Formats: sequence, structure tokens, C-alpha cells
Amino acid sequence: MTNYIEISERSGKTVANRKRWQPYLLLGLATNIVFWVLAFLYLKITPPTYSSQSAINLPGVGSNADVNLPGIGQASYENSSPYSSSSSQDPRENYKFIAESEPVLKAAAAQLNMSLGEFGSPRLKVVDNTTIMTVEFKGASPEEAKNKSLAFYKALETRLNQLRFQEAVRRDAGFQVALNSSQKKLQHAQTKLSDYKARSGLNSEEQIKDLTNNIEQLRRQRAEIIAQQQQASSRLKQLSANLKLSAGQATDAFALQTDQIFQQNLKNYSESSAALTVLESKFLPNHPTVVAEKAKRDAVESALLARSQSILGRSVSLSSLRQLNLNNTNSGTASRETLFQELITVQVDQKGLTTQAQAINQQIVQLENRLKKLAQQESNLDALKRDMQVAEAVFSSTLARLDLGKSNAFGSYPLIQVIAEPSLSDSPTAPKKAYVYLGAAAGSVFSTIGITLLWLRDRKRYNSDVIRSKTKVVER
Repeated sequence: MTNYIEISERSGKTVANRKRWQPYLLLGLATNIVFWVLAFLYLKITPPTYSSQSAINLPGVGSNADVNLPGIGQASYENSSPYSSSSSQDPRENYKFIAESEPVLKAAAAQLNMSLGEFGSPRLKVVDNTTIMTVEFKGASPEEAKNKSLAFYKALETRLNQLRFQEAVRRDAGFQVALNSSQKKLQHAQTKLSDYKARSGLNSEEQIKDLTNNIEQLRRQRAEIIAQQQQASSRLKQLSANLKLSAGQATDAFALQTDQIFQQNLKNYSESSAALTVLESKFLPNHPTVVAEKAKRDAVESALLARSQSILGRSVSLSSLRQLNLNNTNSGTASRETLFQELITVQVDQKGLTTQAQAINQQIVQLENRLKKLAQQESNLDALKRDMQVAEAVFSSTLARLDLGKSNAFGSYPLIQVIAEPSLSDSPTAPKKAYVYLGAAAGSVFSTIGITLLWLRDRKRYNSDVIRSKTKVVER
């Protein structure tokens, strides 16, 4: 009887265990079937996705330019490399932000007649330790993905040009304000300089140099004239000493010589004196012939003295007239006349040189006074010139910087370079069958392991309950 009971308990336990693991087996099969059916459905339903990859380069080389303005100043321009900053700023992140901005994506989508959702967003990746950034677009076909990339680059370039234009307008506006201000200052400085030149009569430093040279030249000329004057004075003294008469007396002699009446009276006086001398040698002084001739000589003498006084404007004695007579027989008439002429010429030259020296002295005094006045005005002229040069340098430098700034159209937004054209994919990038199969297999494995663990736990609990039941029966 006891054996029968044991056999019945063992067979009941086996049947109970079979009933407990069958649900878990069915659950495991159902779970695995679901995973694989979903995987096959995903591969079947999900449309293929193609990608187009490209890459752009952001230049990192800085540039600079210097403009030398002879006599004015220097203007310089420098566009430093955006990568030379020691801060953590990366210009590629700026471009990445612009590329992912809504205006760029909307403009690119509009080119392909797509909505922003259909167009999607690019996948941008900055390559470390380079100036390169990769761009990836996805599409339903290889051509669509490539067209998205091309439209994206066109929209990005358009947006960058807009930003560059806006920056140039603001920069030019700032430069224009500075340029207008410097131009007004330059015009004001030029007006002040012109007005001062008109008032003072001083136009340049060359004018003072020319005036100084003229004064020095006049001084040298005065020295030469004074030397000639001294030489003429010495010659005049020598001739006066040799002839024993002055230059005025020589002039009187020439005046008497040129008068015909005086010369006739002088001839008559000479003849009468000669006749009287002959008569006195023959007759006594009281002889009538001598007396008559003496009376004739005295009359001629009176006429001679009266005529000489009329010519010279002063009374002259007979001894003076003899001295002034150019026809003096004591010396050659020609040589005496020549000496008289030379005496007069030397005197005229001496007076002319004296007058010329006085005129030059007056000119020198006038020019020296003008030089002193101009020298005092020169400091003011130099100050006005410096002001004008400074204003001109500022204006020219500002204008040069404005021109250089216009030539730098890529200041804050350097020109991008597409170093890898958008690719045309041969195979879809999604869905990946290998990844789907791997995921389904992983799901099957994990679900099977989980169900198995649940079955083992349930079996362990059941065995524990059976043991406790037997223990209670034995105790009874």
C-alpha cells in the first residue's frame, strides 16, 4: 500500500512540472516570433534612405596690408587668423550654427520645393585638429540627397554673403562718419592756412630763404660797391692832387671851354696881353700906345671875368681862369683835357657808387625788417601747416582704411571652400539589415534568457512548496 502511494505522487509531480514549463515555452516562442516578424516587417515597410556626404574647409590664414602715403603717413590693415586666438572660440562652430539656422534651411528647401520638415537638417561634424567640417544629408534617393547638399551650399553661401554685406554696410557707415569728420577738419585747417597766407604775405619757407639769399646778395653787392667807391675816391684824390684842382673846377673848365664867347674873350685877352708885353718892351709905360693897349686889355679882361661869372655863377679871378684853361701851353692840351675828363668821370663814378651804396643800404634795411616780420610769422605758419598735415594724414589714412576695408569682403565670415563635392550614394544607408537582424537576435536571446529564468524561479518555488507539504504530513 505504501509503494502505491509513492508511485502516484511521483507521476503526479511529473505531470505538474510538464504543465508548468509548457506556458513558458509557448511564451518564448511567441516572443521570438514577434521579434523576428517585427524585424522583417521593419525591413519590408521602412523605405530605404540614402546619404550624400561632403566636406568644407574654413581658411585659417591671416592677411595684412600696408599702404605708405609719402609725406603724409601710413595706413595698415590686418585680418588675423580666427584660429590664432588663445581662447576656446572655434570659428567652425559659428559656421555650424549658421548652417543649422532656419533661414539657411528654409532657403535650401525652397530651392527644391520642399517643406522644412521634408528637407530635414544636415548632420555636421567638426573634424578635430583641422579646419574641416563634414556635411551629410539624407534623402529618399541618391539624387535627392545630393540635390539637398547642393541646395544647402548655395543657401549657405547666399546667407554668408548677406551677413558680409550687412557687416560691410555697418563698417562703411562707421568709416564714413570718421571720414566726414576728418574731411571737415582738413578743410578747416586749409582755410585757416590760406587766410593766414593772404594776411601775412608769407606763403612758404622758401620765401624766407629767398629773402635771406637776396639780403646776402645785396650785402655782397654793397661790399663790392663800397670797394669801388673807395677806389674811385682814391683815384679822385690822386687826380685832384696832380692837377691841383677839384673835380668841380674841372667841370668849370669844361663849361668855360664850351662857351664860344668866353673862348673869344679869352683869345682877345691873350692877344692883347701879348701885344702889351711887346709894347712895354719897346715903349715906356706912359706911352700912348702902351696906355691904349693896356686899356684895351683891361676892357677885354673885364668882359672875360664877367662872362666867366655868368657861366659859372660865381666870380673868378684871372689866376683861377688860367688854372682852369684847358689850352694851357705849359702842358699838352690833349693830355690835360684827358686828365680833366678823367677827373670828372671819376667824380661822377664816385658819386654814383655812393648813391648806389646808399640805395642798397636802404634795400637791405627794408628787407631785414621784412625778414624779421616774416620770421615772427613763420612760427604761426609752421603751426598751421602742421595742423593741416595732421588733418591731411588723418583724412588720407581714414580714406585708405576705408578702401582697404572695402577690399576685405570676408572679414568676419571667411570664404568657405568645398574640398569634397557631395557624393552620390550607391547603396542605402538605412535601414541597415545587419543591425536589424542583430537587434532581433539580441532580443530573442534576451527574451529567451528572461523566460528561462522565470521558469526556473517558478520551478524552485513549486519544489519548495511540495517539500513543505510533505513535512507537514509526516508530522501529523
